[in-house]
Amino acid sequence: MRGFDFAQPAFLYLLIIIPMMVGFYVYRQHKTVAALKVSGTQPFERSLKTFRNYLRHVLFAFRTAAITFLIIILARPQSTDNFQDVSTEGIDIILDLDISGSMLARDFRPDRLEASKNVATEFITGRPYDRIGLVVFSGESFTQCPITTDHAVLINLLREIKSGMIEDGTAIGMGLATAVNRLKDSDAKSKVIILLTDGVNNRGLVAPITAAEIAKTYGIRVYTIGVGTQGVAPYPVQTAFGIRYQDMEVEIDEGILKDISKMTDGKYFRATDNEKLKQVYAEIDKLEKSRMDTRQFKLKEEKYRNLAIAAFCLILLEIILRSTIFKNLT
Repeated sequence: MRGFDFAQPAFLYLLIIIPMMVGFYVYRQHKTVAALKVSGTQPFERSLKTFRNYLRHVLFAFRTAAITFLIIILARPQSTDNFQDVSTEGIDIILDLDISGSMLARDFRPDRLEASKNVATEFITGRPYDRIGLVVFSGESFTQCPITTDHAVLINLLREIKSGMIEDGTAIGMGLATAVNRLKDSDAKSKVIILLTDGVNNRGLVAPITAAEIAKTYGIRVYTIGVGTQGVAPYPVQTAFGIRYQDMEVEIDEGILKDISKMTDGKYFRATDNEKLKQVYAEIDKLEKSRMDTRQFKLKEEKYRNLAIAAFCLILLEIILRSTIFKNLT
């Protein structure tokens, strides 16, 4: 970061001389005594003033500016470049996202899946030092993006997710097992899975608790999020006339999600609307802060040269003008 300061700022107090000079100059202009006295001014009233009469104050302005620059030079202006040496102890995170058909329910804006993607994008953007990956699941599970620090690629892959990419269903255990498989060989000191779902485990060969036990074995914390309003929500239903939305009871296996988080030293959250979902990710963000050690360096560069050149030019210009154009007025 570029800054500006003075090595000898005490010299700046000398700038008080400038208003004193201006005051004395104005006072002297009013108290000037003529060298030649005459009985009247009538003969001079019709004489026109030339541009020299109006511009004679320029000489004083040049001198004042030159003295101002010289005082600033004495204070030694310097530009500074701040460098920061950052060493991070990042966290490896897998976002484990349910993309089953029920994630298209409209109790979130515009629906659960899009709301989850938007909030996850903000979460990723706010953690530049962490490696983050993405696993999706419904009836099956697969890795959409392995853990990476290239968050632009990750966000693009997150935006491409759609419900229906894989067979429908809710295989929570398979989704968690795939996420664990992506983190088990990580050498990060902190490994985290954020598992988001809106349903009950009804597919897959791996039970959710079994996957949680494996996560615990590898020292992986699992934060679970149940997505869905309380009561009923408009779910998409395939009919002969296309997709229709029908109010159905929201069913989330909170017991399993709580057990998973408790077993792995994580935490369970319930998000009932867009704002609550943002709050959940914000709380997880606070719970899993990356450790950073920073050292600062400062490089300084003297910046008096241009001021010295300007002061020299002003003094030289005053001498030339005083000796030529304004010779008879001073």
